[in-house]
Amino acid sequence: MISLPNSRFLKTTLSLLLLFCIGTSLAQENKYNGKKLLIYTKNGEGYVHENIAASVSAIEKICKSMGVESVVSNDPEIFTDSEIMNFDAVLFSNTNNEAFENQDQREAFQNFCRKGKGFGGIHSAIGSERKWPWFWKLIGGSFLRHPPYQNFTVKVSEIQHPSTLHLKSEFDTEDECYFIKNINSDIKVLLYAKLSTVSENKNDTISFRPKNAPLSWYNNFQNGRQWYTALGHDKKTYELPWFQKHLQGGIEYLLQD
Repeated sequence: MISLPNSRFLKTTLSLLLLFCIGTSLAQENKYNGKKLLIYTKNGEGYVHENIAASVSAIEKICKSMGVESVVSNDPEIFTDSEIMNFDAVLFSNTNNEAFENQDQREAFQNFCRKGKGFGGIHSAIGSERKWPWFWKLIGGSFLRHPPYQNFTVKVSEIQHPSTLHLKSEFDTEDECYFIKNINSDIKVLLYAKLSTVSENKNDTISFRPKNAPLSWYNNFQNGRQWYTALGHDKKTYELPWFQKHLQGGIEYLLQD
C-alpha cells in the first residue's frame, strides 16, 4: 500500500516552492534594477522593415519584466557624450543603412562603446553604417545578402549563453537566413544556419554562397560587450516565447556588471 503525504506536509511544500519562485523572480528583477537601455530604431535611406513596432513592443515588455528602464528613440541627436552615457546599453532594433547623421554622433557612440557599455543589434541592424569598418568590427560583420524568406534549421553552437540556454541543439524556424561579410574573427558564434536546409531562389544568379552562416553571436570588442541576432524578420516572430527568451538573454548579457 502506497502511503500519501498528509495535507499539512503538502501545504508546507507548496508554500516553500512558491516562496522559492517569488524569491528567484525578485532576485532577477533586483539584479537589473536601475539599469537603463536605449532602444534605437533609426533607418537611413533605403528599405525599412515593418517589424520595428513589434520588436520595440517585445523589448519594452522584456525590460519591464527585468526591472530595466527602456527609452525608445530614432533621433541620432541622442548620441552626445552627455546624453548617451546615461544608458548602460544600446540596442539597435532593426536599424538599417545610416544610423547617424554626422561624425560627432559616431564619435559619441564610439566613446560609449569603449567605456565598457553594452551594444546589441537585431536583424537588419547588421545592415547599418555599411561604409564604417569600425562598426563592422563592433557588431561583428556587415550584411551581404539573404536567400528568400523560408523555413530552415538553426543549430546552437554554445548552450551556456543566456540567449541560448532554453533552446534545443537544433530547431526549425521561418525567417531570413542572413549571409554576412567582413566578419570579425573574434566573435563567439551562438547560432548558425544549417545551410543544407537553406534554398536559393532558382531565378537568382548566385555569385557567392558561404560555407557557414552565423546567425547570432557575442563578443567583447574594445572593452565593451556586444550581442547580435540576425533572426526576427517577421513581426510575428516577436510574439514567440522562444524568441522573446532569446532577446531577453541578449539583453541580460549586455547589462552585465
